[in-house]
Amino acid sequence: MGITEIFLISVGLGMDAFTVSICKGLSIQKINCKKALIIALYFGIFQALMPVIGFLLAKNLSSELINLNYWIAFILLSVIGINMIIQSFKNDEKENDDISFKTMFVLAIATSIDALAVGVSFAFLKIDITIAAICIGIITFILSLIGVKLGNVFGEKYKQKAEITGGIILIFIAFKMILEHYMV
Repeated sequence: MGITEIFLISVGLGMDAFTVSICKGLSIQKINCKKALIIALYFGIFQALMPVIGFLLAKNLSSELINLNYWIAFILLSVIGINMIIQSFKNDEKENDDISFKTMFVLAIATSIDALAVGVSFAFLKIDITIAAICIGIITFILSLIGVKLGNVFGEKYKQKAEITGGIILIFIAFKMILEHYMV
């Protein structure tokens, strides 16, 4: 898997944080640089850490599972992508302008669970987790900053489209990995 695929996975994973950032931007009446940076840092850091945790957990799994690496990665990425698309049709996110540690910690964990599963698939595919985690963190940070601003300016108009796009990207990558594995 090359840097292009890692970049696309990063964008796909960052879409959850992007949409939550849009919601935070909606609910913050007077957005300032400090609030936007706090939100983006929480999401970026957690999205970077969770794949590393998943990667390390997967390294302790048996070698029999490693023989199924492409199928496991395919299933994980597909399920995550499908879940993102399904979640895009639900309207269960609460909006408020609280950016306290407790609030942001919970949001950051919730939006980065998918990244934990992706980290597991990276271990099976023998991806350099350092580069992947840094890319995921930076992309998520940037998307979150943009999301806060867009939410504050444009409202909830594009929330569903962002989640659907993120889900489609992850499903596309899953199919691409399987096709490359069997065509090589």
